[in-house]
Amino acid sequence: MTKPRSTQIILEATNYYHCYNRVVRSAWLIGDDPKTGDKFEHRREWIESRILLLTQIFAIDVAAYAVMSNHYHIVLAIQKDEAMAWSTREVIERWHRLYCGTHLTREYLAGKNLGVAELKAVGDKAEIWRERLYETGWFMRNINEYVARKANKEDDCKGRFWEGRYKCQALLVEKAILSCMMYVDLNPIRAKMHNKIETSKYTSIKKRCEQAKKTKKPNAQNQQVNTLLNFAGKPRKTMPKGIPCELTTYLELIDWTGKQIKSGKRGKIDGMSASFLNQLNIEPDNWVTSVNHFSGKFSRLVGMVQSLEKNWENFEIKNSMRKLSCKSLFG
Repeated sequence: MTKPRSTQIILEATNYYHCYNRVVRSAWLIGDDPKTGDKFEHRREWIESRILLLTQIFAIDVAAYAVMSNHYHIVLAIQKDEAMAWSTREVIERWHRLYCGTHLTREYLAGKNLGVAELKAVGDKAEIWRERLYETGWFMRNINEYVARKANKEDDCKGRFWEGRYKCQALLVEKAILSCMMYVDLNPIRAKMHNKIETSKYTSIKKRCEQAKKTKKPNAQNQQVNTLLNFAGKPRKTMPKGIPCELTTYLELIDWTGKQIKSGKRGKIDGMSASFLNQLNIEPDNWVTSVNHFSGKFSRLVGMVQSLEKNWENFEIKNSMRKLSCKSLFG
């Protein structure tokens, strides 16, 4: 039975979530269908552009994404504190980039003189929108609904485009975040659509590689892709916002991991990748297996034993379902 999103998104446990969705019948509705010859490759660009646009509107950062021919994956980092710090005007301006709003909110932005009751109505509406602007449900809705409507119009048809509601996994620890990101970034490699991460179309890793080549300081946060969540460097006491890892280390490890997935067996791991896996206390074989089979290996919660046990009640997982709904990461 499908769980309501209120029990799948618990910010007190983690602000990182892996979401994914497939089109109806797993057809090739956002790619080139080898059987029918239908070509919908341009719809992958629709999804990528929409994702990057929404990162500029929502208080949600994108850590990784991959748009395939019949589904897409995305790793989200919810930034509730940012949304709570926005002024009423900023909330309304952001919402109006997607929707027309109300007559009063348009009057408010235009600088018209509003009465006390009208200003209260504007403030109340802004608080509703503020909450929506850090909800994964509204973020995913603004991808799926936009693409579905545009595709149906292009095909001159009606009906469902996506097979159902998006699936969601909570990423409870750093290891889960990084392995899930790598699983998403390597999707085209596993599907044999591309041989190199830097040529994998419609993925976050391709954008990161392109940007890294343009700068002499790829690990500097102000030199990374501004539409993606940045890598904040090695974990330390005072961490800025971002992924707890250096970009160059991530690129080195994903390059090695991708080669193991393509060859089907473990090769010799280089010094930098070995050092990073040692920091995470992960065996290389376990790492490759987890990255290669992330969605199938793990269900609703992904983390270490302690983090899983701590969050069973938060995510309303019954005793009888705990072994099925949660698996420990790397042991």
